[in-house]
Amino acid sequence: MRSLEVRYPVPYPVQIGRSLEVPAPPGPKALLYDRAASSYARRLAHRLGIRHTLGLRGGEGAKRLSVYGRVLSWLAQNALPRDTTLYIVGGGSLTDLGGFVAATYLRGIAYISLPTTTLAIVDAAVGNKTGLNLPEGKNLVGAFHAPKGVYADLEALATLPPPLFKEGLVEAFKHGLIRGDQALLQVEPLKPDWAGLEDYLARAVEVKIGVVEADPTEQGERRKLNLGHTLAHALEGATQGALSHGTAVAYGLLFAALLGQALGGADLVPTVKRLLDWLEPPPMPRLPWEALSPFLSRDKKKQGHTLRWVVPMGLGWLEVRPVPEEILLRCYAELLSLAGLEDRPTEGPPLE
Repeated sequence: MRSLEVRYPVPYPVQIGRSLEVPAPPGPKALLYDRAASSYARRLAHRLGIRHTLGLRGGEGAKRLSVYGRVLSWLAQNALPRDTTLYIVGGGSLTDLGGFVAATYLRGIAYISLPTTTLAIVDAAVGNKTGLNLPEGKNLVGAFHAPKGVYADLEALATLPPPLFKEGLVEAFKHGLIRGDQALLQVEPLKPDWAGLEDYLARAVEVKIGVVEADPTEQGERRKLNLGHTLAHALEGATQGALSHGTAVAYGLLFAALLGQALGGADLVPTVKRLLDWLEPPPMPRLPWEALSPFLSRDKKKQGHTLRWVVPMGLGWLEVRPVPEEILLRCYAELLSLAGLEDRPTEGPPLE
């Protein structure tokens, strides 16, 4: 087992391992879980004596306002009081939803996160962010609300479909680009039964903890965690969720690498291409840039009317900056070319 800790602004433990001991604080308890992890959720409920349980279908559909309202009503109908602890079992979407429920029910109750996917372990469960989606874009509703603890039992990963296991590790790879950590960029050995998986995941989480502690509410440094996500969120929005988050981020990282190269940075395109070769994602959709623009215009990194992109200028060297429209269009055309799509939405010569 690897034991980590988020120390600031609210301390809580992060444990990664197998057969973890999950705490049972005094007071009422409720369990919100992803139906895909129902066997683990049932064992947990039995072990901790949790009577109030609600299972939902995971995925981005869980982050709708209607689902949020349903969960709030479930808590209220069971007359659960302010000293309730909400246990959240599932992937990134259930983690985001459950955290926001805990942040807002009775103006805030305690919660414990039990991530069951690689994505939730290395990203959603750590950092105090919670969120919901709107039809206009991803994560436009949310709050910062820290859990009482994060307990990632790797036994749950053994049942993940291979594509879902891989997609979550795109975020770990992203952390490798942010920190300049070559170990996190070596994705080839990553499998649920790999002996080094626990250490790899802990290494990725340590990167996120360091960034979160330096900038808890995303005023500056933490924006770098959005590397690849500006385009990714637009792709998810424009395809109405048909493109999964991990796949969208992988394409977003390749686009970011192209931006960095076009702006005079190091050539990280081959590095990100190796990630895509390992991931074997579904084809990127043929979307014109204009289809992405409405979603880009609502990106959280906008300042005034200017969208700021996270641009990798080298391993461990990121800039958050505006990018000229001409370069965005040229890099998007190059992205479509690298993704094997012949129909290009823009005109102009390829990048030098």
